[in-house]
Amino acid sequence: MDLSQLERLSEYAWRVPPRGGMRVPAVLYADRGLMEAMDDKVLEQICNVAGLPGIVKAAYAMPDAHWGYGFPIGGVAAFDPDQGGVVSAGGVGFDISCGVRTLHTGLAVAEVMARQERLAERLFQVIPAGVGSTGRIHLDEARMDEMLAGGAAWAVAQGWGRPEDLERIEEGGRMSGAKPEEVSARAKHRQRNEMGTLGSGNHYLEVQKIAEIYDPAVARRFGLEQDQVVVSIHCGSRGLGHQIGTEFLKEMAVAARQHGISLPDRELACAPIHSDTGQRYLGAMRAAINCALANRQILTQLTRDVFDEIFPGTTLDLLYDVSHNTCKVETHEVDGQKRRLYVHRKGATRAFGPGHPDLPPALRDAGQPVLIGGSMGTASYVLAGTADSETLAFSSACHGAGRAMSRHQATRRWRGRKLVDDLAGHGILVRSPSMRGVAEEAPGAYKDVSAVVEAAERAGLARRVARLEPLVCIKG
Repeated sequence: MDLSQLERLSEYAWRVPPRGGMRVPAVLYADRGLMEAMDDKVLEQICNVAGLPGIVKAAYAMPDAHWGYGFPIGGVAAFDPDQGGVVSAGGVGFDISCGVRTLHTGLAVAEVMARQERLAERLFQVIPAGVGSTGRIHLDEARMDEMLAGGAAWAVAQGWGRPEDLERIEEGGRMSGAKPEEVSARAKHRQRNEMGTLGSGNHYLEVQKIAEIYDPAVARRFGLEQDQVVVSIHCGSRGLGHQIGTEFLKEMAVAARQHGISLPDRELACAPIHSDTGQRYLGAMRAAINCALANRQILTQLTRDVFDEIFPGTTLDLLYDVSHNTCKVETHEVDGQKRRLYVHRKGATRAFGPGHPDLPPALRDAGQPVLIGGSMGTASYVLAGTADSETLAFSSACHGAGRAMSRHQATRRWRGRKLVDDLAGHGILVRSPSMRGVAEEAPGAYKDVSAVVEAAERAGLARRVARLEPLVCIKG
């Protein structure tokens, strides 16, 4: 990226003042190295976002930002419905509510390593993964609508988990305002056999060791202890969410013209929040959020079953579940006034600071857990939200490392079988139905996650609590 176009606000913050059709500034958080490595398209896209109607304060890009559809992945923007604010399917993304949840095992690294091979094989046998993967649950029309309205709460009621899990999930495990009737028959058909599956791409289930603690006090509140083992699950709303995104992007392209919205990029297709299209999309998107929450909840119980088989008596208590790729109605302070805004986070994590009333009481004093995923051979991180993040980026932080090259480029550079063998040589067991998929998600295809996390911390978006390293990875 050509940095001459930006004003440097600090070592970890950059600004583009309003120009052309921009209504507000664009602000990017990263150090110089990460900024220079970003594609120029990121700057173009975040400046385009800054020109959408009703946008408030600024359009933001997180340290892991990279080129996406319409919005950059790692983009954050908030819109005021009373000032003509819009909702954009491209600002949410295709994998609606893709997210991460982390579970405590209560096991030490030595205990898990003694049965590592068996654990990897059983998880691979039990957790459906890969393109077109299907699970043991088959939903008819009535049960599909119940799931889309109920989210993780529905899954728990069906026996997939425990009621206390819901206390550690955003929105209490159920996104209100969901409208299953706004989800097309095609989207529902794609999902009817996919509940409790990982899918493909960068989705995974990892058994991880806690390799380093940065903030002992917060780590204790989160229940994290060095050389203990946790499990992290990364997946989303599968085919249903993708279908919703595809359908509404087409409809929003028409709606934008009908409402006189001039788009610098057709991929920024949007509709006024108060419009019929906007309201129907929000209802469908919230149903997709519930789908993702239910999906991760089912995968949690499948994982618990495997651990109880191999390590009898383990409970796998939930630390937290965070979503990426959402648009949520939240109260934020703008120019000294509290306003209800529609906050788009695409490839970004909500990061509420200490004391926020939406956090569960057990975590409220420490701030929200922010779960940052790695890629097979690289570290993942647990961060905590900060009070400063509210003013910096509507309480938002990065969500992962961010791709450094395309999947096509990755498959030209790496071979999946060799990657699996090399990682096994480093004590990391990878199981996947697709060696091409492994190559696409090679650790080298991503940015340095440690640099991304450090930039997020130095910028004030979130603070490091613990570093996690993979032991077993089930890859889609």
